[in-house]
Amino acid sequence: MPETAMPVKKQRSEKSRPSVFWVLAGLVVPIGSLLARFRIVDGDKFPRTGAFILTPNHYSEIDPVMIGMVAWKLGRLPRFLAKESLFRVPVVGWFLRRSGQVPVSRGGSARGSAPLEAAQKIADEGRIVVIYPEGSLSRDPDMWPMRGKTGAARMALEHDLPVIPIAHWGTQQVMARYAKKISWFPRKTIDVKVGDPVDLSAFRGKPLDNSTLTDATAVIMDAITALLEDLRGEKAPAERWDPSQHNQKETGRFDG
Repeated sequence: MPETAMPVKKQRSEKSRPSVFWVLAGLVVPIGSLLARFRIVDGDKFPRTGAFILTPNHYSEIDPVMIGMVAWKLGRLPRFLAKESLFRVPVVGWFLRRSGQVPVSRGGSARGSAPLEAAQKIADEGRIVVIYPEGSLSRDPDMWPMRGKTGAARMALEHDLPVIPIAHWGTQQVMARYAKKISWFPRKTIDVKVGDPVDLSAFRGKPLDNSTLTDATAVIMDAITALLEDLRGEKAPAERWDPSQHNQKETGRFDG
């Protein structure tokens, strides 16, 4: 764990206006704080204002809750691309819609033009959206980031939005990969590191074909992986896990 980890002062500008997030935070933050404490490294790199895409690594079902808490602690209101099925759950669906979350189908494509409209709204209103580039829990045996999908890169390049990479390690102690049960005791520690904006200048202005988007996505995944290497104090495999090259049955799970 790097020695530069320092407490981060909360910025309340975006949180100061009453919203459904106050209700969500009142329910989630106290419980989440019982589960884990956060050690945030380079939290000053997390933009306090302006629109951007936040791209974390993903290896536990509880990751969105933990990353949502980190964003809240750093003064921003997190908005996710969430599974469409969740919007049909009573109460949960209402909170998701009221807090501006974006429905995405199981196959990975958003309902209608929701992501494009959401990106434009985010840019216009100076908000942030959290996108997991891997699209599902990492299938890498050692939970390193696997090959990413192109949604985050497309949204960033189409709407000229910065991409802020972020990595976390320790969430698997709260809820293991593919598990459904939470480990309540003892309280866990989750290390988090925020990175510099990903340099996508080489891809801006180019046709957004599959080659461009794949290369841009690789740059995003490299940035996330480098942050995780720092947190874990070890090097990731030279070749990133590619789920298309492995039998889905190996994980006992299919995320579409």
